[in-house]
Order: sequence, then structure tokens, then C-alpha cells
Amino acid sequence: MNKYLKPFLVIILFASLVQKLSAQTVTLIPQTATASIRGMSVIDDHVAWISGSKGHVAVTTDGGLIWKWQQVKGYEKADFRDVQAFSATEAVIIASGTPALVLKTTDGGANWTKVFENTDAAYFLDAMDFADSNHGFIMGDPINNKFLLLETTNGGDTWELVSDAPDALPGEAAFAASGTCMRIQQGLILIATGGTASRYIYSPVSKLKWKYIKSPLPQSKSSQGAFGIAKHNNTLIVVGGDYEQPAKQDSVAAIFNGKKFALSTQMPGGFQSSVEHIKGKTFISTGTSGTNMSTDGGNTWKQIDGGSYNVCLKARKGNLVLLAGDKGRIGIFKF
Repeated sequence: MNKYLKPFLVIILFASLVQKLSAQTVTLIPQTATASIRGMSVIDDHVAWISGSKGHVAVTTDGGLIWKWQQVKGYEKADFRDVQAFSATEAVIIASGTPALVLKTTDGGANWTKVFENTDAAYFLDAMDFADSNHGFIMGDPINNKFLLLETTNGGDTWELVSDAPDALPGEAAFAASGTCMRIQQGLILIATGGTASRYIYSPVSKLKWKYIKSPLPQSKSSQGAFGIAKHNNTLIVVGGDYEQPAKQDSVAAIFNGKKFALSTQMPGGFQSSVEHIKGKTFISTGTSGTNMSTDGGNTWKQIDGGSYNVCLKARKGNLVLLAGDKGRIGIFKF
């Protein structure tokens, strides 16, 4: 080899490696707001919404670089645990706690309409997702041994209680940690539970008929279980652990192949509250212990960022991947 050519090849290879590594990192986008963010909805490569504590909601129209923040007037004490957005102007948010609330805006957050309220202290809303622009569900913690399930068929303008909601075991609940304990993907409602029982519960959206499968994630106390769920083709992944022990790596991710669960052979770096499919066999997960990536369908994980986040989601139409967490943390994942 030409002695003058070799150094250039080394430089090119090094630059290629740096580019590859930088394409798998989380970039923190500094914010002035300090809300605890748990709700997220990423529409495309430009528009996304987030929601969180003390009535905070924010929207971006430039892919997450600049966010327009607000505290929803009259709801400054509300904890908005999830958001579903349809455009830069239309979105629905849910508030956990008492009263349980659902608000909707059609003008970018300038005005919000209360579309559901229940003052019963038993109502605790955990997550929301939509099958299309009209048909959506909100899940809450169990009441009388059944998970609370609300349904809309008009884009969130009105909500009705679903009578044939999934059954709950004693001590079983869901976690309003990231809005991803209930997802609608591939025509199915997917639910991940925790507490004294951790299960994967699912049903077709078109006709509710629930099936129940025990998860191998921790399940003996209220802080343990599955916190997030994601499905792509025949691979379904649940993540979680014990939020009281965020550094513990035992049994925090598992894969369901349509017949049975298997724990990941190499776990994420600790407790995880959200998981998302990126492309092919690539998934990412995140939690207060950091963000992890798997390129083999969830079998092995590698930590790519040590920052604390609560939720990670990819655009429904596009490649934008955002993360958000406590103290107003927002990150952009590059791949």
C-alpha cells in the first residue's frame, strides 16, 4: 500500500466510525420549563406534542429544536400524563389524579375544551392511544377488578365507558409513567401491567376479546412490573423493572414471539419506562436509568445515553425520534 495513502484511509475509517456512533446518540435540547414530562405524541418529522406536570403542554413544529410551552389556564395543578396529537393545532390530553380529566384543543392550545371529567377518586387515567383520527381509547387503573377503559369514536370530542374492559387480578395495575403501557398497534390494543401481577393483555380493536399472558418481569409489589410496550410484526417487547430500584438490571426487558415470553439475554442498564420500534430489528428503550438500544429485536441491549428520561417515541409518519423526562428534559435520538 502506498505509504501516503494509508494515513488517509485511517482518517476515513475513523470519520466513518465517529459518524456511525454519533448517529446513535441522544442530543439534549435545553428547555426553560422544568415540568416532569410523561406524555408524548410525535406526528411526523416536524410536529410533536408533550404533556406533563403542573398543567404544562408544549408543541414543536421544527422537529424538536424549538418548543412552544404553556400552562393550560385553569388547570395549572393538573398532571397531564399523556397526549394524542393529530396536527400542530389539534390534540387531546389526559390528567391523572382527581378529578380525572380529558381536554381537547383545535387551535394549537390557545383554548382547551373539557370533554370528560370524573371526580371519583377511584378514577386514575394511565394512557391514551388512537387507532385512527376518530377511534381512540383511554386506560385507567382497575375499578372493581376491571381496568378502566374509555372509548371515543369522534376524535376525542366525547368519551364513553367500555363495559367489556379487561379483567384485573388483585393488586394488578398500570403505570402512568410514559403513556406507553397501553398502545394500539397492528390492529391490536396492547396493555402492559404491573404491581402484584405483571401481564401482557391484548385484544383486536375491531371486536374486544381479551387474552392474558403472564410476563416474566418483576411482580410482587406496587413499584414493579411492565411499564412500556411496543410491537413490530411478530416481535413484541415489554420493559419495566422496579422504579424504586432504577439501577437494578434484573429482568427489565422481555420479548414475546407470539407464543411465549423470553427475557432479554443482555438487559438494558436499569429500570425502563418506555420502548419504541425504530426500524427493522432496532428498538430503543428509556427510563430514569438511561437510554438503551437493541439491534436484534430486543435480545441484547446496549446503553447509549445515561440521562434520565420517561418516554421515547418515533414519528407515526417519518423518522423523528424524541425523548422526554423530568425537569423539562427533551432529547432527540439520531440513528
